Amino acid sequence: MVDLVVALGILAVAIIPLAVSFAHEAKLLHAEYERAVAIEIVDGEMEILAAGDWKNFPDGAQNYSVHAKAAANLPPGNFVLTKTGNHLRLEWKSNRQAGIGAVTREITIK
Repeated sequence: MVDLVVALGILAVAIIPLAVSFAHEAKLLHAEYERAVAIEIVDGEMEILAAGDWKNFPDGAQNYSVHAKAAANLPPGNFVLTKTGNHLRLEWKSNRQAGIGAVTREITIK
């Protein structure tokens, strides 16, 4: 009986850190997925703006609505377009404090 208790103790010491590690890894993978989605959306919208849609926006910072359905997979946040002459900056920021960080793209139209 003592051998069984010792074996279960050793097994528990090995399994618990693995379980915690897997949970942490899953959280990191989810955050990287959200970041990848945000990058794809910002890059795609910046291409649309660079193709000529930038002319439809006034100078200054303004909220920008995206057309991508994948935006539903992002955590709560908002897209902000800042136009200064022919310089454009599109940024997505999460509303969460411990989020995936901001995703920003800038271009200058020639």
